[in-house]
Amino acid sequence: MTVDVKELKFGLDTFGDVAYDDHTQQLMSYAQSLRNIVEEGKLADQLGIDVIALGEHHRDEFSISSPETVLAALSTVTKNIILGTGVTVLSSDDPVRVYERFATLDALSNGRAQIMLGRGSFTESFPLFGYDLNDYDALFEEKIALFNELLKEEPLNWRGNLTQTLTNTELFPKLEGHSLDTHVGVGGSPESIIRAAKYGFPLMLAIIGGEPTRFNPYIDLYKRSAEQFGQIAHPIGMHSHGVIADTDQEAEEIAWNYIRKAMSRIGSERGWPEMTRERFDFEITAGSYYVGSPETVAKKIAKTLSSMDIKRFDLVYGAGGQLQRDRFRTIQLYGEKVIPMVKELLRK
Repeated sequence: MTVDVKELKFGLDTFGDVAYDDHTQQLMSYAQSLRNIVEEGKLADQLGIDVIALGEHHRDEFSISSPETVLAALSTVTKNIILGTGVTVLSSDDPVRVYERFATLDALSNGRAQIMLGRGSFTESFPLFGYDLNDYDALFEEKIALFNELLKEEPLNWRGNLTQTLTNTELFPKLEGHSLDTHVGVGGSPESIIRAAKYGFPLMLAIIGGEPTRFNPYIDLYKRSAEQFGQIAHPIGMHSHGVIADTDQEAEEIAWNYIRKAMSRIGSERGWPEMTRERFDFEITAGSYYVGSPETVAKKIAKTLSSMDIKRFDLVYGAGGQLQRDRFRTIQLYGEKVIPMVKELLRK
């Protein structure tokens, strides 16, 4: 597949995993973790990385429960990088408040706000905010429909079932000269793919295991669905976990210690088998972990982009916490070496 390098965007995603102190190797406080994530975003901006996306979680291993607040802090110390989420759990939030918060972020950042809507792979936010998990699908369907109407920034009449009823309602602040950049994050549900196409939202695929090309049917489904709904099939993005270090051995050691730990913890809650070395090695060589030296990671990203119709690649960094210096190193090498290498490989 021929790739137009000028169309590509490269991003960084973090779920806000609490990092480990370089000296004590103890978990940092939540406060220090949040301040360091701002520093990570500053570094990404200085390196010319296109996007940073922060996840929303309400669990003890993550420090980001309010991504837009951290993004607002980043808006004051960055100049160019797109400030996004990955994802905002719309199902357990109020679409009106979500829209107002991101319209505010957009104003503060001079139009750099980007929201990625999702149902959420974790469910802690539902009881936390008083929602019934039995309404998991219905909540998202109704709320994304309401959010889609709010994007028009026109007086709105809306009669809700699981949401509020609005009569000739307008929201503030208003955006200037553009609409709010809105994407949908999907983990592999065909229904979610079709829903994103129905509303004309760009699609972001969370590819966190297995061979990436197994998602090609979902890419085709999005395009076909968009055509049937009379919508634009926007460029598609993906994100996957990775660690970049000076050598393959160093990167693999970090990933084994931290990504494996994170995946095994989630697996224990969801009934997955614990991550084995065999499975880990497969994910590095042929699966969805982008782990290694800059050369190794660049070649793997280039291979993925040349075999899938993907126009945005986001590296999920810091999984499992990791030492703070290793997180900074991944970002540095990604911006300085990996991204330029990928572009050069795809030009050949």
